[in-house]
Amino acid sequence: MTFWAGKRVLVTGQTGFKGAWLCDWLLSLGADVSGFALPPEAHQRLFGDLGLPGRMDHATGDIRDAAALSARVADVHPDVVFHLAAQPLVLASYDDPVATWATNVMGSAHLMQALRALDAPCAVVMVTTDKVYENREWVHPYREDDRLGGHDPYSASKAAMEIAVASWRRSFFQDHPVRMASARAGNVIGGGDWAENRIVPDIVRALSTGRPVAVRNPRAVRPFQHVLEPLSGYLRLAERLVTAPGGLGEAYNFGPEPADLMTVRALVEAALTHWPGRWEDASDPSARHEAGLLSLGIEAARHDLGYAPRWNSARAVEATLSWYRRAQDGADPSALVAADIAAFGAP
Repeated sequence: MTFWAGKRVLVTGQTGFKGAWLCDWLLSLGADVSGFALPPEAHQRLFGDLGLPGRMDHATGDIRDAAALSARVADVHPDVVFHLAAQPLVLASYDDPVATWATNVMGSAHLMQALRALDAPCAVVMVTTDKVYENREWVHPYREDDRLGGHDPYSASKAAMEIAVASWRRSFFQDHPVRMASARAGNVIGGGDWAENRIVPDIVRALSTGRPVAVRNPRAVRPFQHVLEPLSGYLRLAERLVTAPGGLGEAYNFGPEPADLMTVRALVEAALTHWPGRWEDASDPSARHEAGLLSLGIEAARHDLGYAPRWNSARAVEATLSWYRRAQDGADPSALVAADIAAFGAP
């Protein structure tokens, strides 16, 4: 019997890419999974492809609706919460910065307020992003105690969310059954992501129609990792919050080894070795700002949680492109996700 067997788990944002993978993994571990999220958009078809609406306690709602979210928390009375619901796209945040902040900051505050009503132990993992740091375009990895910031509205809203999480933890959860930490990760790849303006979905859309891949920022360096890598970190963190909360930090980075960073160009060229095609430089000097160099230090997670990446960048790209090619050939997405989880191993 695993730690997760029979645990009541609430996942916000279950209809998203990472949320769908996480719910599928939790169900395979025997958890009793509930969700609260907006209805899936057209690009979020993985949630339905995995049959999750019928395999979990799926509820739709908006985390900006404090009353609805509070009622959902009270109804589930969770043992563990993973908060993934967010407006997650940098470019979309430029188009609607107020909605981005309302979702990422106030929506998170609504959840934390709802959790204050719980009267039994509950572990809470508040998921932010690798972009919460004040990016100085330097080569060393950012550590959890580096300065928070953010140029674009998305990054800044997630940094503000981190400040809110720290405030609620210190103000309301010191002598409370809720134990909460934040998790910082991003630039995940893996099968089933169809969002706009993300590099792997852009690659797949282009290659599947015989077009060249238009690469917006080929020289940008990112901590690309397979989606199962940060999810394994979230699961480990939640378990430790339950079994050994003493001595844990307030926030943890999850990412690849610093030596395993890739440029966007390198990612694209690695993908083309598994799905032949070509790419073209679509750089636009007048485009909205996006960070050029980003790396996370993972020593805290390694020390406190025993976390270490399992699939290097080459393995992550291979698994991701194989997933999409097999899905295009008619393979069942549920079987493809299950195979990747089995190959990756226990959290």
